[in-house]
Amino acid sequence: MNHTPDSGAECRRGLRYALGCYAVWGLFPLYWFPLKGAMPAEQMLAQRVVWSAVFALVLLLCYRQGGAVLAVLRRPRLLAAFAASSFLIGVNWLVYLWAIANGHVLDASLGYFINPLFNVFLGFVVLKERLGAAQWAAIALALSGILWLAVPAGQVPWIALLLAGSFGCYGLIRKLAPLDALPGLALETFLLLPLAAAYLAWCAHSGTLAGFGSLNALQNAVLLGSGAATTLPLLMFAAGAKRIPLSLLGILQYFSPTIQLLLGLVLFGETLDGSRLAGYALVWLGVAVFLGGMWRQGRAAV
Repeated sequence: MNHTPDSGAECRRGLRYALGCYAVWGLFPLYWFPLKGAMPAEQMLAQRVVWSAVFALVLLLCYRQGGAVLAVLRRPRLLAAFAASSFLIGVNWLVYLWAIANGHVLDASLGYFINPLFNVFLGFVVLKERLGAAQWAAIALALSGILWLAVPAGQVPWIALLLAGSFGCYGLIRKLAPLDALPGLALETFLLLPLAAAYLAWCAHSGTLAGFGSLNALQNAVLLGSGAATTLPLLMFAAGAKRIPLSLLGILQYFSPTIQLLLGLVLFGETLDGSRLAGYALVWLGVAVFLGGMWRQGRAAV
């Protein structure tokens, strides 16, 4: 009985962490928007990797977690797993930044609507998890929406598919090769750092680098702050995941793509014609079925 108030306080704290994390991820299109047209997405990615590595190194030193990263270096198989996860998160970041820079915020939001359903499918295929009728129906509806976009609407939603696929496979690897949030992200950015630094050096040599001198104060601030903007939400996510049920965390996940969807429609002037709207609606219906199934499972467990 004495632990109930503390448990309630921890749950409320976890809820704030999770909502804060998803709100930041949902508002990411606004964060990166000042760099639109200032540099290509590849340079945005390279800069993000560099400053994320710097910020993660500072946090590792402050929290004395560097030993966890060094320990991975003595385990080749685990290091190989993180090499794969760093590649996947790099692909995810690149596609997302390209989408923001080229006016495809709605397609990016669709990817993160699909992602949890793809995670469920991965769980079935790779981890041999059993799926209920609601989960199969949700996957079927999402697949129908994707096929509708690809055939009648005449537009393969490759941005959404790449975002959902890369982040889903990334999450699977991180589940099978666990490491705390900060050391894990630090290791991934450290593995990407040589490639990012080499690319930026090549851009500087060829005269195509958008350096700090060619950017305004806001754009420079976005680049310098990209490390914190990348790392802090992930740490908030980890803190929230420890304090609230996984089912609630999964439901809250849709807060992020919903914000992105509204930003794309209201602020960035993107539109959905009838054919595309039908495909998106099938995916959203699948999400509704999925969430309804989670809600019924939660009530049954109580």
